[in-house]
Amino acid sequence: MNVKTLLALTALLLSACAANIRGTVQLVDSRQQPIPNESPKGVVVNMINTKAAVDQASASASVDEKGEFESPKDSIQPGVYKVEVSRIGYETQTETVEVGSFGKKLEIKLRRIDEARRKSIKGATSDEDKIINPGEVNIQAPAM
Repeated sequence: MNVKTLLALTALLLSACAANIRGTVQLVDSRQQPIPNESPKGVVVNMINTKAAVDQASASASVDEKGEFESPKDSIQPGVYKVEVSRIGYETQTETVEVGSFGKKLEIKLRRIDEARRKSIKGATSDEDKIINPGEVNIQAPAM
């Protein structure tokens, strides 16, 4: 085996072992049973490095139809991360994990919020109506 081939194989192995956060998300009911006919696609996974500089501190990923997610390539460095998994109508799950040079695999269960426990926003007809985007909020300084 020549030196170029050896270097190429080493680079390939190192890239395959790069630090990342990956895993699966399952939607469950209040008894922790899977919810049939409900796809986890679109669940958002935020990953915040608790010790990194602000411009390098976070990454996010969406869950696919199989319930799988993976951090974007080269966005995760070894360190301690707060991983927050959320979807409208489900309880947000947060885990603190330590990511080494080989990454971390998570299995998350998002529990559906019972209708009786949901908070209502006046005039909202669906969960999507309850989302407040930063551009829609006008916060005024208190008058002195």
